[in-house]
Amino acid sequence: METSDFQKVANKVSFITIIGNIVLSLLKLFAGIIAHSNAMISDAIHSASDVFSTFVVIIGIKVSSKSADKEHPYGHERLECEAAIILSLVLFITGLGIGLEALNNIMQGEYNNLQVPGMLALIAAIISIVSKEGMYWYTRHYAKKIDSSALMADAWHHRSDAISSIGALIGIAGARLGFPIMDSIASLVIFVFIVKAAYSIFRDAMDKMVDHSCDEDTENAIRACVRKNKNVRGIDLLQTRIFGNKIYVDIEIALDGTMTLQQAHNIAEEVHDEIENDFPKVKHIMVHVNPEK
Repeated sequence: METSDFQKVANKVSFITIIGNIVLSLLKLFAGIIAHSNAMISDAIHSASDVFSTFVVIIGIKVSSKSADKEHPYGHERLECEAAIILSLVLFITGLGIGLEALNNIMQGEYNNLQVPGMLALIAAIISIVSKEGMYWYTRHYAKKIDSSALMADAWHHRSDAISSIGALIGIAGARLGFPIMDSIASLVIFVFIVKAAYSIFRDAMDKMVDHSCDEDTENAIRACVRKNKNVRGIDLLQTRIFGNKIYVDIEIALDGTMTLQQAHNIAEEVHDEIENDFPKVKHIMVHVNPEK
């Protein structure tokens, strides 16, 4: 996918989810105030934080799509990973806030003084679950399509909001049935899910930041592609690294030692082009030629 197309897809998804989150935040805030539900008001604030996170995604993808320049000869792809790391931290802080508030409510144990939420809060929670889960699958689909870690992080932020709304739904329903402690217990469960998602996003982004190698299947596929060239007698070394959402490949191939320099160079060019054609995510390939031992 061309850089311009990559940005267009990411911006389209981000714009749609920003509008959705603004509408949803206002709806939940209104429902929380009218129906006297603190859980729904907190959930509205959580949805509002998604608007901030999506702006981070837009900025991260825009700067990471800049072409290479003199100061950054390898491009700017890693800046998208930095956006994903910021989102993982926002996600973690959001989950931590939910968990600490729930733990504080359980420790205090003053459940009889809590006001019972109205039916409007229950309806708003159901609408939120359906809407945020839809945003998750929509964003996830395009994140996979353009292979964007920042957009995938934003998708998980939507999923965390859906989980938060499930907790709010359980808490509101429990309070209406006479069990106000259900709100706090559900919030603790939400905290665990959100922190787990934040950790997964953070780990994936860090792997891409520190030149983590490709998975074994991808490296084996690259070896198979190189061996298709009948002039290659062997592969002495293959090193791969993930740079943002791109792959860099360094490979040493063994050729007949009696070949001329021009012949060896031509074969190295063939190997380079074959890898580039078979693996669209590969951005940089360095082919080194050794005489066959």
